[in-house]
Order: sequence, then C-alpha cells, then structure tokens
Amino acid sequence: MNGVLRVGNASGFYGDRFTAWREMLDGGELDVLTGDYLAELTMLILGRDRLRDPDLGYARTFLRQLEGCLGTALDRGVRIVTNAGGLHPAGLAAAIGALADRLGLAVRVGHVEGDALPRPDALTANAYLGAFGIAACLDAGADVVVTGRVTDASLAVGPAIARFGWGRDDLDALAGATVAGHLIECGAQVTGGNFSFFTELPDGGHRPGFPIAEIHPDGSSVLTKHPGTGGAVTVETVTAQLLYEVGGPDYLGPDVVTRLDTVRLRPDGPDRVRVDGVRGTPPPATLKVGVNNLGGFRNSMTFVLCGLGIPAKAALVRGQVEAAVGADGLEFTLARTDHVDAVDTETASALLHVHLRDGDRARAGRAFSAAAVELALASYPGCTLTTLPGDATPYGVFTADTVPQADVPHLAVLPDGTRVSIPPPPQTVAPVAAQTVAPVAAQTVAPVAAQTVAHRAVRTVADPTAPVVPTDLAPTAGPTRRGPLGELVGARSGDKGGDANLGVWARTDATWGWLREWLTVARLAELLPETTALTVERHELPNLRAVNFVIRGLLGAGVAASTRFDPQAKALGELLRSRIVDLPATPAGPPAAGPDAAGRPDTAPAPGTAPGPGGSVGEGDG
Repeated sequence: MNGVLRVGNASGFYGDRFTAWREMLDGGELDVLTGDYLAELTMLILGRDRLRDPDLGYARTFLRQLEGCLGTALDRGVRIVTNAGGLHPAGLAAAIGALADRLGLAVRVGHVEGDALPRPDALTANAYLGAFGIAACLDAGADVVVTGRVTDASLAVGPAIARFGWGRDDLDALAGATVAGHLIECGAQVTGGNFSFFTELPDGGHRPGFPIAEIHPDGSSVLTKHPGTGGAVTVETVTAQLLYEVGGPDYLGPDVVTRLDTVRLRPDGPDRVRVDGVRGTPPPATLKVGVNNLGGFRNSMTFVLCGLGIPAKAALVRGQVEAAVGADGLEFTLARTDHVDAVDTETASALLHVHLRDGDRARAGRAFSAAAVELALASYPGCTLTTLPGDATPYGVFTADTVPQADVPHLAVLPDGTRVSIPPPPQTVAPVAAQTVAPVAAQTVAPVAAQTVAHRAVRTVADPTAPVVPTDLAPTAGPTRRGPLGELVGARSGDKGGDANLGVWARTDATWGWLREWLTVARLAELLPETTALTVERHELPNLRAVNFVIRGLLGAGVAASTRFDPQAKALGELLRSRIVDLPATPAGPPAAGPDAAGRPDTAPAPGTAPGPGGSVGEGDG
C-alpha cells in the first residue's frame, strides 16, 4: 500500500504528561497513536504490583487517559498501539473492553503476549519481542493493540508493517522504521525536551509538543510535530534522541539490525527533519531478556557538614554509624559542595550521604535511620541532617541475558480471540562482540585494577567546576582558548541496566574534525574520573558527527539498586559539557542560521561506504 503513515507518540514513560493523548488526538491528523510506558524500573514496579494483586501488572494510568480519548480515536480512525500491558497485556485488553462497554463504544482490541518467561527465581523475566505480532493484530482490524515487553521501536514498526505489507526480508525498510520508532519512543525528547541547547528553542523549551513520524513505504520518514506546539524539530534535536541509550553502529533488534552509521538526517522545512538512507541486516538469533529480582532493602540519611575540617567530620560520622549498626552494606559518599570563605551556611556546606542496603528490613529501617538521628547532639560541630528517620524500602536488581528466538512463543491474540503464533525470523546472524571491532570504530579500555580502591573510608565527589589539566594526553593542535566543552558540542546520556551511554555530537564539520581526534577514552577518564576504573567502549558515528561511549558498570545493579546521585546517568552528558578544557580557537559558536538553524550539511556516507560493523551486543530498546 502506498501513502504516508503518520505515527504519533503520546507517552515516553510511565508518568509522562497525562494530557498528551488528548493533545495529540486534537492537534492534527494521525493514523496511529502510540504510547511507551515500560522501562527496566517500570517492570520492577509492575512486578511488585502483581505480588499484591495478580490482576494488576499493567499501567493503570493509561486506562484513565484512554477514558477521555477512546471515543475521539474511534471517530477519527486513529488506531492506538501501546506497551502499557506490561506484565499483564491480557488484563489490560480486558479492562479496555470493559471501559468501552461502560462508555457505550464498540472497540476491537488485540494484544500480544509470550514475552513473559518462566523463571521461578525471578520477580519478572521478559523477552523483548518484535513488531510482527502488533502487525497481525492490526491486520485483523484491531482499533487498539496492547503489548507486554516489545522493543520500544516496535510500537511504530508494527503499524508500518501492517500498512505497507513488509515481510521479514524487507530489512532496509524495517531498519528505517526502527529509527523512526526509536526517535519518537521517548516523546518530547526529540522535539526539544532535555536538549543541550534548549535556550535556542523558540519557546525556550517550556512545553515541547509530542512527536510524529511520517513513515514512507521504503522505511524513510520525516520527523515532525503538530503545528502550534512548543519545542522544535531540528537536525540537532533528532540527533540527540538518536544517540540516546544506544551502543555501537549495530543497533540490535528482534526483527532487524539497524545500521546507525547509515542514518542520514536533513532539514525538510520548519519543524521537519527527513530521515533516510538507513540500512538493515538480519537480526540476531537471540532475544534480549530483562530480569528483575528483589535485592533487599535500602535506606539513606544525609548529614550536612559545614565549615572547617570536613574530611574529619565525615570520618567521625562513619565511625559512629558503623559502631551503631555495623559496617556491612553501608556506603558513604561525601559531596564537596562547599566553597572556601563562603558567606552563608549552604555554600559553606558539604553533604555526606549515607546509604544502607541489607536483606534484613529491620536493620535497614528504623534501626539505621534512628542511629543517624541519635548523633544530632553527639557528633561533629554543627551536626544537622536533611532527612527525617524513615523505614526501609525494597529495591530491585536488574540483569539481562538472552534466549533463542525460537524458544519464545510470540503470540498475537486477535480481536475475535484467535491466537496466532508469530514465527521467528528465518534468517539470523550472530552478533559481533564489541571487543572484536577495529580500534577506529570501537575503542575499548579495560578497567585499571590499580586505580580501583575496594575499601575507601569515604568516597568523595570532587568539585565538578574544577578545571581539567590533562597530564599525558596530546594537546589540542593550533590556537586554543579555555572554555566549557559544551560551547562546541551537545550531549545526551542515559541508562541501560547497570551501564550508561553517553552520546556527544559536534555542531559543525570543523568541530567534528577536532572532536573525533580529541575525545578519546583516555580523555573521557580525565574529564569524568569515575569512569577510569570501568570498561568503556567508544564508537564513532561520522554521519551524525558524533561519538558514543558505553560505560560498563557505572550504575551497578541498575537504577533500582543504585545509590549514585544521578542513578540513571541522565545528567552525565551535561556534566561532561560543563568541564573547562582547551577548545580550538577557530570553530566557535552555533551552526549558521538557515531554514533549520540547528541543521547541517548532509555528511552521511553513501550506501555501501559506511564504516564497518560496530559492536553493540544489546537488543535495541529505549
């Protein structure tokens, strides 16, 4: 079938803008409206819900959103596709039917299941399914399709398969739609949300609209938004989202491996960016499996250390807390937010965060927090806390593994109740491990054992405004000036289980020539010292003028278990951009103004001339 498929998105996470569904339906023409509700942490939350009530396990907020929008969607012929089914897609499908009956509406609901795997030792274990089950439901006339765990991009790929009749061997088209789906899956992040240069947006980033992908029969697309909504769609806002939570040039998915080094971005008018040139190769023979387990219980207290002798004050607190509750499971982080010769208490103070994780809820609960409070009159001078004593809360641990695609019963349950088995791809390939990739495409630095301190008395977070003075790295060639790295580059970062990804893009061709030579793994360790003892992969994407880093183990056992100040590494890119470095004196300022002020020349490689295979080994999912 010919024509353009207009796929919008109204949710990037469980808790996104409640009114977005109504805004998208009322804002202009759509064929499909998607909603992404699932993340690794969300699956843990839904798993705990099901422990209390087996009838739960789906995103209940979606039902409240749908109540005010279902009639409008049916009247306008807009089909709805969402992964809000979570751990119980059949339950959400039934709840939608009941909602329609109450509203006096006739609705055809299909759902996709089979992702839940029998792992008796796990709270949740779900394979990341592909898009063909969604397409089967739409082909059968579904008005609403509910899924469990599918890759986020599949919410857009499935409708494109149904519209254009693609098969398993239409790899380039599937790859192009995968890029479109990845770009809209996080909602407003592609229309100016969380954008490094938000002050350049027409509305200053106050209320970005939600995105639309106009998908063409060949898999190419145009990214846009409804007229009159906030934010902007530019080559740079699209680049930022394209780099979000990815690894190397190979973006692995259950239906296709998408070659990110073939993506071409071009301005296509105001708030329009054309995405084409995308190439795909056969998918891996395995599916990613996300596994959540309950790890125990956690609690935190924060001490304010003001004035002189801050390290000694922190050491005193450590000794007192350990004496009170024992050392096992305790973690002390001293954030040096204090300033010399400050004129008020806040700027003169550092923060000592004390965390406790334990399998014993009582020890991690009031026993710990009360022990901290009891120091108020018996510890360092000026002792005060920012937290009240509280009970422990459970935390989860996320891990990922793989399972053969043929071992997962991917099922489409059609609106009439017919259950259709979705066969696995007939052609698959083994993924290329990151460490086997040539150094130019993917540079991997292993942990430095000597720099790992197993039992430090107090972990100190240094002043992030301190200038960086590289000691053993090649200096910037030619005239330089001191300034924040973010004057010349944008960045976006995020989490993947216990790993973090950090994408950095140059704003001009001249800056890209400098960035790709200058920002090495060793340089990153100088700028972000917490990465020094970790395995870091570096991938170049010249077509995006970007370098992407995958930092293994930065987030420990995942966001639910992390005690980092930034547990999902969302601010890691902005920390990098804030570092004061030697910048080249010539390439300064934003790209030249034009039809797309954040645009750039077409620098993508021609088909067949892209860099060699990269090394991402995780299935594509945002």
